[in-house]
Amino acid sequence: MISEIAQRYGQGLFELALENQSVKEKKEQIESLLSVLEEHEEVELFLRAVKVTKQEKKTFIEDVFSDVVDHDVVSLIKILIDKGRIYYFKDVLKEYITLAEENLGITHATVHSARKLSDEDIQKIKEAIEKKTKKSVVLANKIDPDLIAGIKVTVGNNVTDMTVKNKIAKMKEALLKGGLA
Repeated sequence: MISEIAQRYGQGLFELALENQSVKEKKEQIESLLSVLEEHEEVELFLRAVKVTKQEKKTFIEDVFSDVVDHDVVSLIKILIDKGRIYYFKDVLKEYITLAEENLGITHATVHSARKLSDEDIQKIKEAIEKKTKKSVVLANKIDPDLIAGIKVTVGNNVTDMTVKNKIAKMKEALLKGGLA
């Protein structure tokens, strides 16, 4: 769960991006920045270090990130440093991405299957979800050998379970209640 502080800063950056009509560009920059932070934990550790001065941290940010992200994002990071809120850095970036994707009509979906699906199957599922949600879909395929066969599709809070495992569970439940399977 993202904190209220991260939400406020993420919302502020999002509103600034709306004003500048740079929502998509900032989203791409922030995704790159997040991947750098994920790959290089030492950057975040440096920014959180108590023995490193705020000025050293801001100089580091200016030197390293000014070519990767625009002035607004660099300024946001400096503000987080000045206010002692760098701990929320990643959450602020994630909040921005959430708001930007909502604004751009992008949703995430996951297809759980017993085996890796072909690119053609994934494309068909993606198109079906896009048609239903009227949003652009980023689709991930997760392998779960326990499913036996079939697929389970999760879009936000909606789950469509068309797996053999689910059908067997429903038949078992019906039989235990004394009904017909």
